Amino acid sequence: MEVKHLSEAKPYEAPNHRGYSSLRLFGLDAGGPKQFTVGLSHFLPGGGAGPDASPTEKVYYVLAGELTLIAGGKQTVLKANDACFIGPNESREIVNRGNDVVTMLVAVSTPPK
Repeated sequence: MEVKHLSEAKPYEAPNHRGYSSLRLFGLDAGGPKQFTVGLSHFLPGGGAGPDASPTEKVYYVLAGELTLIAGGKQTVLKANDACFIGPNESREIVNRGNDVVTMLVAVSTPPK
């Protein structure tokens, strides 16, 4: 078992993200699992990510705030305690269109070799 306290999490930069701050909890340089990473992201009003796609699978779980997800030509608002799955190579964009900070737990599979 490995325990991680928030004070031990390290910030990281994610490509094609704006108006955000992210902390890596597990995976890659943070230790723990080899097949996925877990991060905690905070998106400021107007912040977001994409549009883009990657070969990894992603799970988003909104802890606080509201986030607009645009995928497959559809817009969906994710609120606190909502979750979504983004498949490999699925294009997506996320945008914080509100005035509150959005906090989201993110799990991403390790890229295929």
